[in-house]
Amino acid sequence: MAADSSSGRAREGFGAAGDQPGGTGSLGNDPRGTDPRGVDPGSTDPRGTVTVTGTGSADAAPDLMVVSIGVECRADSVDAAYSRAGASSEAVASAFRRHGVDGADIRTAGLNVRADLAWREGEGQRVTGYVAASTLTVRLRTPGSASTAISEAVEAGGNDVRLNGLELTFSDDAAVRARAREAAWLDAASTAQQYARLASARLGRVLSIADNVPVQGPVPLARIQRAASVESLSVEAGDSTVAMSITVVWELQDPT
Repeated sequence: MAADSSSGRAREGFGAAGDQPGGTGSLGNDPRGTDPRGVDPGSTDPRGTVTVTGTGSADAAPDLMVVSIGVECRADSVDAAYSRAGASSEAVASAFRRHGVDGADIRTAGLNVRADLAWREGEGQRVTGYVAASTLTVRLRTPGSASTAISEAVEAGGNDVRLNGLELTFSDDAAVRARAREAAWLDAASTAQQYARLASARLGRVLSIADNVPVQGPVPLARIQRAASVESLSVEAGDSTVAMSITVVWELQDPT
């Protein structure tokens, strides 16, 4: 899965040494002669450290669509509601299977039956029927043909169908995440070099690298609460962006 583009942006600032416009970074130097990092005071590191957080992103076309689709049926009895929901749910699943979706990619994510209550003047709260609901999570591995598959599944379930949401993502995002991480590293290194120049120093060895929580994963499509019609939905996959963030600590050395 080839990334189309990648980008990085670091947040800069001198911390206690002074403020600069931009993103996150800091210069460390203990005036008492002790190193808050725990580095041996006898080492050749009299200038302190610089800490920079870099961010990077990479774009790629999603190869997986996750669909949450369910049925909700009302009836006068629990058995009738449950049976109708089961039949509608099976019709939806069968429609996806006809489009080549493997059984392992269709999973029941929720099933419940509840009483349908209503308040009546002079009678209080009374049971007016029962509602059975079932939710399926379906993984579509060919997003390009997903519109037709979803449309036929909605049609198979009829008015009982509820289309809860769609999400475009990756079956394996390791490659695009690695590119985003590389962009974050280049971003952090560039900013650290700038700090070193401003401090009349040069970068030494890397003391630590922290892989932060990803800034943002693939962005899900907006939720659709109900299927209003059985006309084919237009689902454009486009590109999804994976972002990464790392924090790197370098030692600062005297310029040579």
